[in-house]
Amino acid sequence: MPIALVTNYLPPYRVPLYVRLAERHEIEVLCFGAGDRYIPEWFRDLDSQLEQAPFPARRLRGPREALTLGRRFDTLIAPFAGGAILPATYASARLHGRPFVLWASVWAWPRSLTHALTLPLTRRIYRDADAVIVYGEHVRRFVSRARGNTEGVFIAPQSVEPELFGRAVSEAEVNAFRARHKLPPGPCVLFAGRLVPEKGAAVLLDAWRHVSAPATLVLVGDGPLADSVAATPGARLLGPLAREELPVAYALAELTVVPSIPTARFREPWALVCNEAMHQACPVIATTAVGAVAGGLVRDGDTGVVVPPGDPAALAAAIDLLLGDPGLRARLGAAGRDAVSVFTYDAMADAFDEALAWAAARRGPRRY
Repeated sequence: MPIALVTNYLPPYRVPLYVRLAERHEIEVLCFGAGDRYIPEWFRDLDSQLEQAPFPARRLRGPREALTLGRRFDTLIAPFAGGAILPATYASARLHGRPFVLWASVWAWPRSLTHALTLPLTRRIYRDADAVIVYGEHVRRFVSRARGNTEGVFIAPQSVEPELFGRAVSEAEVNAFRARHKLPPGPCVLFAGRLVPEKGAAVLLDAWRHVSAPATLVLVGDGPLADSVAATPGARLLGPLAREELPVAYALAELTVVPSIPTARFREPWALVCNEAMHQACPVIATTAVGAVAGGLVRDGDTGVVVPPGDPAALAAAIDLLLGDPGLRARLGAAGRDAVSVFTYDAMADAFDEALAWAAARRGPRRY
């Protein structure tokens, strides 16, 4: 039974999921190559991603083609992203009587003019989808409110590759990383992600000026706020790193900071940086605006430290707390590693299986 899974790009952290789905189902991944206000240059090469995909995948040529998918596929899966792609895919499913599965990530309605104008249609899609796959418990709660019940909503726990991020990192690798990137001796605090306002980069740089413990703030990534790093004493920008280098960065760091803030258009759906760091037993400080906090992976005082968003003083205090307490860092790091161990690709694929079965049963036999 052919299934179309519509998405934007093929990031490395999604490939293991799509491989599993292709093994279980007759699935084709259709990529439209857009859907984020800031996409780093190194991530834009969709053609290369498609060429290297170890499963059926091709480019989707916009909403016009999305409207035809119901002719060729028995089930359609689409995300809350991509402008007109979602309503076009949904319309095609309904026009041809096919099951439609929504892959939902948001846990608050965006507050832009465009989203306000399309909200009635979006609400209808949420209510009428035959099944919904969500990032975590926080999205399940949001979707259930939009649908009026919890039926047909399945959690696919956000995952990264444990064989990569949980691998043993030697002291020699850490020392070589420090030398290669010319980092000074002493403790390091890590930020990994896009250097954009919604990721809390500006809040972190402000907070860093108030951290009293001696340490270096190491920022991995790029974006519009990169120039601000040079003006922050004790901060070093490494730029984007190869994915294979990231486990070493987490092993080097005393802690990882995920300081995302909510904006009119954005609330952090999950933040896989939390998963990556936890696999390396690196304790995490995150804000309540991070999906991994709202979804229950990062729990204050248990598997990490949670602070309010947009509060440099609270963030600085939390950084000082962890830098000054090795025992607390060790306890939170170990608890985080245990907690993230159940966030697996097999569990994600199982949720897709359940959603597809539920959607097929709800829609009934295929109508020609």
